[in-house]
Amino acid sequence: MLKTFEFFNHLNFNIISDFVLRISNFILFMKILGITPARGGSKSIYKKNINPLAGKPLIAWTIEAALQSKLLNEYLVSTEDSEISAVAKKYGAHVLDRPKELATDEATSLSVLQHVLKNKPADIVVLLQCTSPVREAGLIDRCIQQFLDSHADSLATGFVCKHYEWGTYSARRQHLEGWFHDDGSVYVTKAECIHTGALWGEKKEHFITTREQNFEIDDEFEFWLNEKILDDHARVQSLTHEH
Repeated sequence: MLKTFEFFNHLNFNIISDFVLRISNFILFMKILGITPARGGSKSIYKKNINPLAGKPLIAWTIEAALQSKLLNEYLVSTEDSEISAVAKKYGAHVLDRPKELATDEATSLSVLQHVLKNKPADIVVLLQCTSPVREAGLIDRCIQQFLDSHADSLATGFVCKHYEWGTYSARRQHLEGWFHDDGSVYVTKAECIHTGALWGEKKEHFITTREQNFEIDDEFEFWLNEKILDDHARVQSLTHEH
């Protein structure tokens, strides 16, 4: 009886080990590419992507977060701008030169990602916009892991929004169900979706982040707000180290 138990126990161990090995090999042979699009022609804030924010250029916050990732196989910045290119390289990012026609107001994120994939083929794309500089340590890898675990086509970070157009609801805000609002920080999607002309696939996954990570920079006020958040983080970390 003991030998029979040991046989099945050994068999189960081998089955589990083989399954883990297959999953590990699946992830190992997938290429996960991180991309930060950064054009030079910002209209809302002059040279926004390299404007100083809490002690370093705006884009540097995203580059540093991406380079700390353990699951990204490669990371690059896509830009047509020589100044942005120089700053990105200074902070350790690879740069892919973007054609001028993909750096206009009419150019879409989809067209930029398709251009990157033509030059850098990948299985999974992680879009990291530099207009979302506040990211908790490990956020990018947690998003990728949830994407893989859920077998989703696409994943986005964001929050549950309870803002509706005035006159369309009468319930108290705390009783509203709300809806998921992506915050522009991290997007993970299968490259095949982008190849077929879509930024996301049919099966979508949501990754809820803390409120302070939800403020995407589109104007001067949001720039100021993100700087205050980052300065506060630095102050708290400084006090923690002192104690």
